[in-house]
Order: sequence, then structure tokens, then C-alpha cells
Amino acid sequence: MTSAATAKKAAPAASALDDTERERLDAAIRDLQAGSRTWAALTVAQRATLLRAVRTATAANVEDWALVAAESKGLNAAHPLRGEEWLSGPYSVLGALDAYIDTLTKIAEGRGALDGIRLGRAPGGRVAVDAFPLTGMDKFLLQGFTGQVWLEPGITPNAARRDAGLGQLSPGENGGVGLVLGAGNITSIPVLDVLYEMLAHNRVALLKVNPTQDALVPVYERAFAPLIEPGLLRIVKGGPAAGAYLTGHDDLVHVHITGSAATFDAIVWGRDAKRRRRENRPQLKKPITAELGGVSPIIVVPGEWSDADLTFQAEHVATMRLQNCGHNCIAGQVVLMSADWPQKEQFRAALRRAYAAAPDRPIWYPNSDARMSQAAGDYPDALQLADRLLVEIGADDDATALENTEYFAPVLGVEELPGLGQEFLDGAVAHANEKLQGTLGANVIIDPGTEKKLGSGFGRAIADLHYGSIAVNTWTAFGFITPTMTWGAFPGNTIEDVGSGLGVVHNALLLDGVERSVVRGPFRPFPRSLPVANGGGRITILPKPPWFVSSRTAATVSEGLTRFRAEGGIGTLVKTLLAALRA
Repeated sequence: MTSAATAKKAAPAASALDDTERERLDAAIRDLQAGSRTWAALTVAQRATLLRAVRTATAANVEDWALVAAESKGLNAAHPLRGEEWLSGPYSVLGALDAYIDTLTKIAEGRGALDGIRLGRAPGGRVAVDAFPLTGMDKFLLQGFTGQVWLEPGITPNAARRDAGLGQLSPGENGGVGLVLGAGNITSIPVLDVLYEMLAHNRVALLKVNPTQDALVPVYERAFAPLIEPGLLRIVKGGPAAGAYLTGHDDLVHVHITGSAATFDAIVWGRDAKRRRRENRPQLKKPITAELGGVSPIIVVPGEWSDADLTFQAEHVATMRLQNCGHNCIAGQVVLMSADWPQKEQFRAALRRAYAAAPDRPIWYPNSDARMSQAAGDYPDALQLADRLLVEIGADDDATALENTEYFAPVLGVEELPGLGQEFLDGAVAHANEKLQGTLGANVIIDPGTEKKLGSGFGRAIADLHYGSIAVNTWTAFGFITPTMTWGAFPGNTIEDVGSGLGVVHNALLLDGVERSVVRGPFRPFPRSLPVANGGGRITILPKPPWFVSSRTAATVSEGLTRFRAEGGIGTLVKTLLAALRA
């Protein structure tokens, strides 16, 4: 029985809710309590069948999903960046459903979740799970891109295989009802978090969408009707008062939030956070996991680059900041480059051009205008380029604000550190670990020749980089969009010092004991990725990845890839590949 009075008392900010609103939320929780028993009664095979129904419903709604999301962000039907909403919305969710279905099917057939998947070794003796690519289509379309999940030191290969599966190893356990406080910036995040609650933890979910996503609720309801109808999912709207009421509700056993550290602290510690921390007396009485962002580095390792390399990687860096107008927890914010690199001025010039040339778009996320103003005040000499700031830190400038403020807006900083080769890389890793706020994601750009010269020193440096997701010659967003990778902060945070958050999500292989994910991509695009011109680097068939803000055909390719993922069809794939060649 729901105890509304108790829940209200635990969350004083909820007093703004009227009786009708409280009853609406309580009714949703009652439905889910019954649904939790239904979920616990389903076998793993039945759960896989249910996910196939979700996939069918999601595939039928990809166009509405992408169009509503683009419109909500001020991107009209002709905007060159509207493809972002196809890839970061329905494409991501369809990929996750496919990967979860594969994992559940293996378990249902009596095989392990890691059956057929190679386990290798990462520096420090860690087990490294070769988590991408796993399908023939991914190997073809994304040739040159790979991903490993590194497990915590001390976990053996046998233990990794034994424990992979998490909640699906004991599906009859009723995990109760969890609360998911959905992100407001990327439209796949709320539903990906719901899927992880259900599959990793056996919890059915109450999803409270961020008000920025209200327009998408009808799409979510159609796409996830197979989970809503049996009471496994409820989706509700509401502002801070609804959130406060729900986080304090006795009948919700767990909270997951994607958002800011300030919101996390408000939930966990309440208004008198300083005193409660001192007394070790959190307001929240239930477990919480969280993904909270941070200030992500882009480490540019000096090497001998061609003019084409400089241009391509400058566009790469601009994309890391400007995708979704910088309203991303995974946006690169601080470029760390060598003060001793002979090509540093060429790269700076290429970066200014790429940053200025990206298509204009609205700054749409709430309060981002204020953060832009804050950045302009912090760095009055920053280069103002249309609706974006480029902060080039000089010898006399104080980088503290840049390194400790997640602007969540189109603000990119550039810092120089001394050294070349291993000296520079080690210094950049230490700087990122010690100076930049958070541990969610880090990016490293290095040409094949320089990496070869560094040898084992490069792998050691990556191991020393304490971030939950690391991308080498690609962007950490590739790790986010790849469902068999994990997403979350580097382990070690606590509710007292939460940093970039607690726990992981995505993780479609349902791995236990995760430390980090490491994704890698090609340094050079096609055709310069071909062996004769590539210096031993990775081969790719992509002239320019469709997530680049500079891709001329990104919208067409992103839509085509999503439709192919949803419906198949060789004709769709061929048209998409031809468009990709014109990027």
C-alpha cells in the first residue's frame, strides 16, 4: 500500500503538488508494484520475446521520434544537423534492444552472456572484454572502430564469464520499483536507463521525464507500449516538486538520475547539505546511482601530421564540443596540446576555422545562455565565433574556471603543456586526472607513427587515465552509442564526493565489476585510411563519420542508418553508403 503521507513528509519540496497530482503518481507506483511481480514471473526467454515486441514498436516510431526531437531543439526539416536526433535517439535505442536480445537469448539457451566473445588482457593484468564489433554488419560499416570493456583489477576470466548476466542470472528475484529521473538533453538516455534498470537489476521503472522531453512522451508511450501494458513501465511528467515527491516515496526502492551534481546533492542531502554531510545524515534513504557529467579532456598527442590530418582532426575536436550545441555530459571541453609541438600553430588555426565553420544552431537547453555569459565573464578575451566561444589559455591566464566548470554549452578551451612524446602524454594524463573536474570521459588523438614509437608506454598511459570511458582517435560519444560498451564514471566515487556519478548503464553484455570502457577509431578517414597512405593505421570505409558537424550528408546518412537498423533492406543500405561517400 502506498504511503503518500510518509513520502510527502520525506520530501518537503513536494508541497507544491496538489492531491490530484499526488494520486496520479501514487497510482502509477501501484501499477508498477503489481508489474514487478509480473516481471519476476517471466523467464529470460519470455523477456527476450518481450524486448522483440518493444523493438518492433520502436522501429515503427523512428521517424516521429527523430522529427519531434529535432523540432524541440529548434532544428527544422532542412537543418544540416538534424541527423543528430536520428543517431542519438532511435538508432541508439534500437542498437541497445538488439544487443540485449542477443544477451538474453544466450542465457535462455543455457549459454553464458559472453559465449563467443573474446577475453584479452589490458595493462595491469586486467581482463579486457572485446565488446565491439560483434556483428558482421558492424564489422563492415564501422571497420576500424573497436571497443573493449576493462574489468576491475583482480577479476579473472573465469569470474568474468561466470558473473556476466547480472539480474538475468536470477530472473525470479523481484527487484521492486525503481525511479528513473530522465536526462533532458539526449532523447535515448531516459529509455536506455529504464532498460538497464529492468535487465541489470530486475527492477521495473517509473520514468519521470525531464520537462525538456515532454513533447516526446507520446512517442515514448507508443514505442514502449509492450512494457507499459503489463505494468512494467510508467512514464510521468513533472517538475522539481514531482521529483522531490518521488525520490522520498517509500514504495520506490532505488533512484537513478542523469543530470548535474547539484541536482544529485539536492536529492541526497537536501537543503541543509553542509550540515547533513558533516553529520553523515543523508536525506535520501534509498540507494542511488547517477551519471553526472564533468569536464572532458581532448588530449592531442604531438606528431608529424599532414595538412589533411590537421583539418580532419580539427573538425573532430569541433564536433566533440558542438554536437547538440554542447549540451552533452560527454562534450569535450578542454584541449590539452603540446607547447613544444612544431605544428601547434597550424593546429590552432585549423581548429579556429573548424569551430567557426560549423553550422549555426540555437542554444536551446535551459540556463545555457547564463553559462555562456559566465564563460564570457570568466574569459573576456575568448574568441567569440557566432554562438560559440573558443578560450585559448595564455601563459598569464587562470584556467581554473575552465577546468572546473562544466559549461554544458558551446565553450571550448585550449591549454598547452610542456613536452613531446611520452613526456607530454604522461603530463597530459596527470593534468586531466588532477586538474579537470569529473571522470566520465576522456579523448586522445594520436597518429599511428607516434603511437608505434611510444610502444607499451601508450597503453600504460591509457591505463593511468582514470576515466570511465576513454576514446582513442574517436569521440567518447561512440562509446555512449555502442550498447555493448559501458557508460559511467570511473569507480571510486561516493555520495559524499560524487564527482561524475555512481555505477554504470548500457552494458548490454551485463558485465559485473566494470572499471572502464576503451573505444578506438581510425586516425585518418577513407581514402587516406588505405594502407599505402596510412602509416600502419586503421582502415575505415568512412570518408567522414556521420556524427561530424562538418559532414555534408550527415542528416541523410544518419536517417538512412536508423531506417536500416529498424527495417533492414539492401536498397536503404546502398543509398546510405553512397551518401556517406559524399560526406
